Amino acid sequence: MPVLAFVSSIFVITFEQVVQWKYGATGIVGLVLLTVGIKAKSPTVSSVGAVVLALLVAGPAL
Repeated sequence: MPVLAFVSSIFVITFEQVVQWKYGATGIVGLVLLTVGIKAKSPTVSSVGAVVLALLVAGPAL
Protein backbone atom coordinates (compact mmCIF):
# COMPACT_ATOMS: atom_id res chain seq x y z
CA MET A 1 0.00 0.00 0.00
CA PRO A 2 2.73 2.58 0.81
CA VAL A 3 4.45 1.80 -2.49
CA LEU A 4 1.24 2.51 -4.40
CA ALA A 5 0.78 5.83 -2.58
CA PHE A 6 4.40 6.78 -3.29
CA VAL A 7 4.14 5.92 -6.99
CA SER A 8 0.87 7.81 -7.38
CA SER A 9 2.29 10.89 -5.64
CA ILE A 10 5.33 10.83 -7.95
CA PHE A 11 2.98 10.61 -10.95
CA VAL A 12 0.86 13.54 -9.73
CA ILE A 13 3.88 15.75 -9.04
CA THR A 14 5.39 14.93 -12.44
CA PHE A 15 2.09 15.66 -14.20
CA GLU A 16 1.75 19.01 -12.41
CA GLN A 17 5.28 19.99 -13.41
CA VAL A 18 4.62 19.11 -17.06
CA VAL A 19 1.41 21.15 -17.05
CA GLN A 20 3.18 24.11 -15.46
CA TRP A 21 6.07 23.90 -17.92
CA LYS A 22 3.81 23.67 -20.95
CA TYR A 23 0.89 25.92 -19.94
CA GLY A 24 2.28 28.11 -17.16
CA ALA A 25 0.51 29.29 -14.06
CA THR A 26 -2.90 29.28 -15.74
CA GLY A 27 -2.55 25.56 -16.39
CA ILE A 28 -1.82 24.93 -12.72
CA VAL A 29 -4.85 27.01 -11.70
CA GLY A 30 -7.07 25.00 -14.06
CA LEU A 31 -5.64 21.72 -12.79
CA VAL A 32 -6.14 22.75 -9.15
CA LEU A 33 -9.72 23.84 -9.83
CA LEU A 34 -10.45 20.56 -11.57
CA THR A 35 -8.91 18.51 -8.76
CA VAL A 36 -10.61 20.45 -5.97
CA GLY A 37 -13.94 20.24 -7.75
CA ILE A 38 -13.67 16.48 -8.15
CA LYS A 39 -12.61 15.91 -4.54
CA ALA A 40 -15.31 18.26 -3.18
CA LYS A 41 -17.89 16.79 -5.58
CA SER A 42 -18.64 20.26 -6.88
CA PRO A 43 -19.56 20.16 -10.55
CA THR A 44 -19.28 23.94 -10.91
CA VAL A 45 -15.67 24.15 -9.74
CA SER A 46 -14.58 21.09 -11.69
CA SER A 47 -16.31 22.42 -14.82
CA VAL A 48 -14.51 25.76 -14.51
CA GLY A 49 -11.19 23.93 -14.20
CA ALA A 50 -11.97 21.74 -17.19
CA VAL A 51 -12.93 24.77 -19.29
CA VAL A 52 -9.71 26.58 -18.35
CA LEU A 53 -7.63 23.55 -19.36
CA ALA A 54 -9.62 23.09 -22.57
CA LEU A 55 -9.10 26.74 -23.53
CA LEU A 56 -5.38 26.43 -22.91
CA VAL A 57 -5.10 23.30 -25.02
CA ALA A 58 -7.34 24.59 -27.84
CA GLY A 59 -5.98 28.15 -27.72
CA PRO A 60 -3.57 27.83 -30.65
CA ALA A 61 -6.27 26.21 -32.79
CA LEU A 62 -8.76 29.02 -32.20
